[in-house]
Amino acid sequence: MSLRVKKFHPALKHGAYSATGLLPGEDPAAFEKLYGNLIAEYAPDGVSEHQIVENMARYIWRMQNLETFRVAARAYQQYQTIESRHFLKDGLVLDRMDPEKRAALRRVVEDQARIELGDSYQLIKVEAAATLDGLEKELAVEERLQAMIDRCVKQLFHVKGLKSVISASRTASPLRIAGPRKAA
Repeated sequence: MSLRVKKFHPALKHGAYSATGLLPGEDPAAFEKLYGNLIAEYAPDGVSEHQIVENMARYIWRMQNLETFRVAARAYQQYQTIESRHFLKDGLVLDRMDPEKRAALRRVVEDQARIELGDSYQLIKVEAAATLDGLEKELAVEERLQAMIDRCVKQLFHVKGLKSVISASRTASPLRIAGPRKAA
């Protein structure tokens, strides 16, 4: 059980993670290259096609970078160990601790974690986003949203099809109803 207050990485606060799918430490230039290659390959035209290609890029990126989640899990476990060493020794109880002493101890924990975790430190700040459970939850939400979008697209094509049929019938030359033929 973590004793620290949850803090979110600035990228998560402002939606940068959700927009690109990148986690701290992942290479934005490599993601852009992948996305550019997919655009070149599929040549999307219009907002919906671009959204589909962007989704593909995020999914391919995540599949290629699953190791980030393993690194994040190890970093978070190690952070909790560091935290426990400092906060649980001598039976310290955070709620009863002097706020200034607690803040000073928090800085010690953060400094120690930065040293021990190195580059992995930034992943502990994105906790839920950098876990396989977090990924599964995000994908489940995306799947539901995609199903709703697909339903809208289906409805849109249905309505467009009906309008096309109606428009075609209005522009077609009217049928002439022939009267009785006179005998020659």
